[in-house]
Amino acid sequence: MLNTSEIKEIIQLIESSSSIQEFTLKQGVTELAFKKKGSETVQPAPAAVQNTVISEPFLTTASKQEAPTLSEVTIPTPAPAVDTDTVEIVSPMVGTFYSSASPDTPEFVKKGDTVRNDTVVCIVEAMKLFNEIEAEVEGEIVEVLVQNGQLVEFGQPLFKVRPTGGR
Repeated sequence: MLNTSEIKEIIQLIESSSSIQEFTLKQGVTELAFKKKGSETVQPAPAAVQNTVISEPFLTTASKQEAPTLSEVTIPTPAPAVDTDTVEIVSPMVGTFYSSASPDTPEFVKKGDTVRNDTVVCIVEAMKLFNEIEAEVEGEIVEVLVQNGQLVEFGQPLFKVRPTGGR
């Protein structure tokens, strides 16, 4: 898990960015989501959604003036894909999308490839950590939605997969 100084650094980066309104970091079973004060709230689908909200006083810092103010920290549940014959593999975090382990190695997957639940489909780099993203679905890649080196947002679709058998 992150220490206090790393969390403060993330908060400062979010606050200094004019384009990032929300940020989510997932490490194992722990997920942290930050939302800028005054940014609009996106309502998830009405399916069984559980949100944990922790108000600003939860963040403890030595000097409160240094830390940007956050209205809340939430742990969202992503909405299901709308397309009925394909499922989307989405980014679990903000970061840089990489289609291969290094520039001189082949892509993990491409259009037409068959994937299993545990197939690594890409890497998303966040804060100098390279996170392998698994398909978590069995089927055929029907579309790659992002390009190598592209910045991706939390919940952004990366691939469309036509599942084999049941979902």
